[in-house]
This record gives sequence, structure tokens and C-alpha cells, in this order.
Amino acid sequence: MQAGKLRHRISIQEKVPVRDPVTGEFGEPQWVNRWDKCPASVEPLSVRDFIAARAGQTEATKRVVIRYRSGVLPTMRIIYRSEVYSIEGPPLEDPNSGLEYLTILVSKGVKDG
Repeated sequence: MQAGKLRHRISIQEKVPVRDPVTGEFGEPQWVNRWDKCPASVEPLSVRDFIAARAGQTEATKRVVIRYRSGVLPTMRIIYRSEVYSIEGPPLEDPNSGLEYLTILVSKGVKDG
């Protein structure tokens, strides 16, 4: 992956439970940055990819490509240009080594759950 293609900066966030230090009770989970200012390529889906995503019952609208990072899950979300994107399905690894980059299909907005 050429570094010049990763010209956008995104934040990948995960939802973590918050524990009250006094009572020890868990409150509402909050979104926290897992990776901040992560180099990425953010592009809209092509018509062919968009139709294939619709056939697979997903609402994907963009493709995000990042360098390989272990631990990226579909339960996380991506922040790009102050917009929130939900991850649609597991990230796809590159076809050669599986350790070079990840392709993530995202949709605008946050999923419930």
C-alpha cells in the first residue's frame, strides 16, 4: 500500500462500559478513541460495489482502507470529517499476506446495539 493513498485521517472508536469509582456500578457505555488520526483512504463505493452491498442486505456507502491493525471489529465506529460511520461486517484483509491493509465497508450513522 502506497502511503500517498492514505491521505485521510480517521478515528476508530469503541464502546466501553464506564464504572463509577465510588459505587462500583456500571453506567452507560461511552465511545472512546481506540486509534486516533489513523491514516486511511476514504472513498465512496462504486455502483457495482453499491449494488452488491444492497444484495447482501447491508447499507454500506463508503470504503475505508487502513494499514493492518488487529482488533478492528464491526461493533466499532469510524469518525471522518466530523461524521459518524458504522462498520458493516468484519474488515476484509488484503488478498496477498492478510497483514498489509484492511478494507472496511461503512455506512453513515450509528447502528443500534
